[in-house]
Amino acid sequence: MLTRTCGRHEMIRIEQLAEAAINQDALLLRSLTQDLLRERPNLREYSKPAAVNFETLAAAASLIELLAERSNQEPPSWTKEVGALPQPLHLVKSAATMKHLRALCEQQSPEPLRKRGFYAPPNFLESA
Repeated sequence: MLTRTCGRHEMIRIEQLAEAAINQDALLLRSLTQDLLRERPNLREYSKPAAVNFETLAAAASLIELLAERSNQEPPSWTKEVGALPQPLHLVKSAATMKHLRALCEQQSPEPLRKRGFYAPPNFLESA
């Protein structure tokens, strides 16, 4: 799976957040984000995910950059190497059926997400 154990405690990995975001699982994504920030608040320490597909890698880079920006930190250097998706992806399920939400996501998605082709509302993960 995507977790590694450290004694009895499972450490949250950025890949887990990326997959929850791609799967549009907002509740899981918020929960994992809270755990990740509590466990290792220094975001620069996160290493580049290995053995994941490009979509997951791009989402991981986008999310860690978003969290770093919001906490006034520098993201890990590996994120600069990760480009954009060939096709955009909406991270909020209801954007598929709600025209105004879809437009909002496409126009105002946070820059770390938008530059890689991920669309979400401007306040995405602020409550995490």
